[in-house]
Amino acid sequence: MPENSNCSNASSCGKSSCEGCASNQGGSKIQKELPNAGSKIKKVIGVVSGKGGVGKSFVTASLASQMHKAGFQVGILDADITGPSIPKMFGVHGTAFGTDDAIIPLVSKENIPIMSINLLMDDEEQPVIWRGPVIAGAVKQFWTDVAWGELDYLFVDMPPGTGDVPLTVFQSLPIDGIVIVTSPQELVQMIVKKAYNMAAMMKVPVLGIVENFSYVACPDCGKKLEIFGQSHVDEVAAELGLPVFAKLPIEPQKATAADAGTFYDEDHSAFDAGVEILKNV
Repeated sequence: MPENSNCSNASSCGKSSCEGCASNQGGSKIQKELPNAGSKIKKVIGVVSGKGGVGKSFVTASLASQMHKAGFQVGILDADITGPSIPKMFGVHGTAFGTDDAIIPLVSKENIPIMSINLLMDDEEQPVIWRGPVIAGAVKQFWTDVAWGELDYLFVDMPPGTGDVPLTVFQSLPIDGIVIVTSPQELVQMIVKKAYNMAAMMKVPVLGIVENFSYVACPDCGKKLEIFGQSHVDEVAAELGLPVFAKLPIEPQKATAADAGTFYDEDHSAFDAGVEILKNV
């Protein structure tokens, strides 16, 4: 039985230690890390998914862009250490530099500060071959060692799943809420609930759901073609009592803009409903 007698899973999990367990809310509970002295951040929003390949970075970048266009100061912490893509989407390249007191994030041409492992590498195309605890430590340093300045919202682009890095972010950063990203397939219910249940265990509010790849509009007649299957997001959202931020179509021009580093310039008005929700967090 785990050494933490306050653990809700103590009678059933069979483990000898509570270290690293998301259910550990007892005596060995991890304290939130303090931000760098050069940071003054009002709200921290995580963007998560139960599996990879659903467009989490796309949603993070879109939400940040639309919030910035609405007049808010935003930043993006790219916590997907082994698959970083945020800097390229905003046309940010180069190496972040440090002072005696902090790491200084690079800033996009739209004045959005961004920190990613790619901005600490000599060659952004080199793979990051690190074990989980090292990756989690790097993400924590993006909070404690980076001087973000004054921000209304810091968006955290999480890696997929419920492993070391999401757990570190939930336990160490003062997350004010998360947005879950999914796709239309029938397994959406399982995927969304994995992320939802992890957030519940960590006592982090779930703000809403975004469905990506919902359809593609025929260029000739405008008919919506559900090439990844019929949407089920409304059903699971209703079951969990969550709003749907957006149902996003497949838009090749946005993929082209992301490759070109001009993603901010695209139309992200599909997230207007999500922006209104985030304003009230």
